[in-house]
Amino acid sequence: MTPEELKNISQTSCGVLRNMGPDIQWVHSYVTGDKIYCIYNAPDEEMIREHARQGASLQTL
Repeated sequence: MTPEELKNISQTSCGVLRNMGPDIQWVHSYVTGDKIYCIYNAPDEEMIREHARQGASLQTL
């Protein structure tokens, strides 16, 4: 991924987190050659999956 792509993904993720409220918090991300692995604090797995769904839908706009 290019630096610009990483920046766009990060900005999208932060926007989704703001909209979802304080129950989900980003902790850290690991960037590999073709993937990003993120660590979150959240009350349940479904909230993390919802963050991923919302982020993916915004990236395709």
